[in-house]
Amino acid sequence: MAATAIPIDTLPSINPATGQVLAHIEKTPPEMVGRTVLLGRAAQKEWAKVSIRERCEKLRRLRECIMASRNELAGAVVSESGKPRAEALFADIFVALDSADYWSKNAPAMLRSEHLPHHSIAAKAKSGRLVYEPLGVIAIIASWNYPLAIPMSQIIPAVVARNAVVCKTSDFTPQCGALIEKLFRDAGFPQDLVAVVQGGGELGQALIEASPDKVLFTGSVATGRRVAEACATKLIPTVLELGGKDAMIVLADADLQVASSAAVWGSYTNCGQVCLSVERLFVEQGISERFVELCVEKTRKLRLGPGSDPATDVGPLIRPEHVRRMMELVEDAMARGAKVLCGGHPRSDLGPNFFEPTVISGVDSSMRLFQEETFGPILAMQTVKDAKEAVQRANDSPFALAASVWTGDRKKGEAIAQELRAGAVMVNDAISYFGIAEAPHGGCGASGWGRTHGRAGLLEMVQTKYVDVDRLPRREKPWWYRYGGELERAADAFLQFNFSGRIGAKLRNARGALKTLFRDHGL
Repeated sequence: MAATAIPIDTLPSINPATGQVLAHIEKTPPEMVGRTVLLGRAAQKEWAKVSIRERCEKLRRLRECIMASRNELAGAVVSESGKPRAEALFADIFVALDSADYWSKNAPAMLRSEHLPHHSIAAKAKSGRLVYEPLGVIAIIASWNYPLAIPMSQIIPAVVARNAVVCKTSDFTPQCGALIEKLFRDAGFPQDLVAVVQGGGELGQALIEASPDKVLFTGSVATGRRVAEACATKLIPTVLELGGKDAMIVLADADLQVASSAAVWGSYTNCGQVCLSVERLFVEQGISERFVELCVEKTRKLRLGPGSDPATDVGPLIRPEHVRRMMELVEDAMARGAKVLCGGHPRSDLGPNFFEPTVISGVDSSMRLFQEETFGPILAMQTVKDAKEAVQRANDSPFALAASVWTGDRKKGEAIAQELRAGAVMVNDAISYFGIAEAPHGGCGASGWGRTHGRAGLLEMVQTKYVDVDRLPRREKPWWYRYGGELERAADAFLQFNFSGRIGAKLRNARGALKTLFRDHGL
């Protein structure tokens, strides 16, 4: 049988469960990216004139389009990312729908100009307000692990805030990228306002070279560092979500059945390919033996297979090199004294990208499993003496994205949450805050900077402008020219009147302070 020539100007859409090439999606030539940004700028200028009411109506139409095509969208997510269909519906489709719904209802209030009261007597004659203006063209460089949830939850607030968007979706999920652009077109958004460009790292570089007004990047630390460096040379502001090493602390008073189920799901959902995965488990010593028994028991019951099979619990990793990396991480941990309690092997009998859900105990900070982002189906656990040690070890990481605390005492959980270095902490839950539209998402340190989602994320999409209107326009200001000894004395009296803690001093300086208001400038 003759070999079929593969066009060099396309991206293969590969099913990670089988390695089969499902389709070829047209690549965007890097030299076309600059034009795409320019077209976005032109579209944005007109879009900025559209009322908030009409913009929200477009989001409602977008929500309807997502809902109507949810089966096609879920199918594309499953075929390109490998995750089970239930996960595609709960995570990708739900987040996209909820984002469109939330911003269609809440954007008007959040983008409305705000009166800014002035506390200082020196500014009482002024009327101040904050207005939120669009940045222009926002570049979004998205990841493959949630090929709808991540870009859609960023594009939607960007456009409702009157920006244009050029989104580079992952070259691992090109069909999903094409469907995103189609959704906005079908929803009636203006031509060129939301554009999806398809390609690899060279396209991300071309997008930054085209000088967008902001870049939102989701991906690895190494790539994020290059993005930050490239943007810094052009003074382009960034939001970076670079992954995590999320800690799960299980205290002795936790419900072990619930906490162990959470640990198993939090470690293996999307085959562990989640920035918010449970990657470091710290369990109090009094319950650690029973807890790990439960985790092993529940892990062994999980069904490994293709995401298209409704019986599948855990799907494949995205590419063969990710399988090899899991093997290296397990071997490193074992060589340093950790113990594999179940799993730990590739499953080539199922396909090229399958790796068994794995439970490892006795892991410590000397091992790569506690140093590097795993991004795979490994539940790695360490026993700790108490909550104090758990917090200490949880904070001993360059990553600081999210964490969770498991306890029967809510106040204790909230107190520990205050001590953890993370962008978000969940008490008696894990990961799911990403699906709460109001909750900001992001971290610090090696996890990046800035926020997406919620009001904090919306403020990343706008330029905040302060507008000051003087209500006494015919009066010269006390601090204007000309200067002199009299003004110096009046200024000092004004400071004492305003900031002295003693009533007597305030009264003694009241008359002198008034001189600043009614002086002759001599100009």
